[in-house]
Amino acid sequence: MYETFFAFSERPFSIAPDPRVLYLSERHREALAHLVYGLNDAGGFVMLTGEVGTGKTTLCRSLLAQVPPSVDVAFVLNPRLDAVELLETVCDELHVDTTDTRGSIKQLVDRINAHLLASNADGRSTVLLIDEAQNLSTDVLEQLRLLTNLETDERKLLRIILIGQPELADKLARPDLRQLAQRITARYHLEALQAADTAAYVEHRLQVAGARASLFGVAALRTLHQCSGGVPRLITVIADRALLGAYAGGRREVTPEMVRKAATEGTG
Repeated sequence: MYETFFAFSERPFSIAPDPRVLYLSERHREALAHLVYGLNDAGGFVMLTGEVGTGKTTLCRSLLAQVPPSVDVAFVLNPRLDAVELLETVCDELHVDTTDTRGSIKQLVDRINAHLLASNADGRSTVLLIDEAQNLSTDVLEQLRLLTNLETDERKLLRIILIGQPELADKLARPDLRQLAQRITARYHLEALQAADTAAYVEHRLQVAGARASLFGVAALRTLHQCSGGVPRLITVIADRALLGAYAGGRREVTPEMVRKAATEGTG
């Protein structure tokens, strides 16, 4: 739409979780380091939480792009599952045969355990990565805890990374889930961006898209931060609409007024 007008090679502000346009603020670098730790930890759980739109899923995609060749990842995107469905999903992700398991938790766990033992013998390790983990039921969380009991004499056979909204941390603080909470070896809460990072985030996106000049002045960036609260998804949506407004008006630079109008359109 406005790409040709601004001579972009691609649309700079898409909400798709594309690791290529990931801007790593200091907080995002720390969050990613915790996730990478989950790939290499000896076992147990790693937990990343953050409000909607703070960049958790994009970090997750970035993590998947740097998984070592010796690590197998079972990635669960839709955790609104019961215990049997979760185990069947894990089996599907790891290419474990579920023939004749008949929905039996014991048989599914036995198949997973046999697969993990064989992988371990081949020098491979396995990670279960669950996005939107705040939607996991108590029964499923307990089943996940039991999966981390699978081990050899030397090591745990399964590492689990939970990514979710702050409600996940609230859920794990409940007394009936204290055994799982005690197995979390690393946890991190991803905060919104500071003003300087909001400006750097916008400029990074513009540069990736091939912008030849800064299209957001200091005042516009300050207004963008105020209107978005530093939440990357909101920054992206508002900046996209502001550029559209500049294009519609034949302007080569986004003004604070355009940002405020774009923010109002996004909430009205």
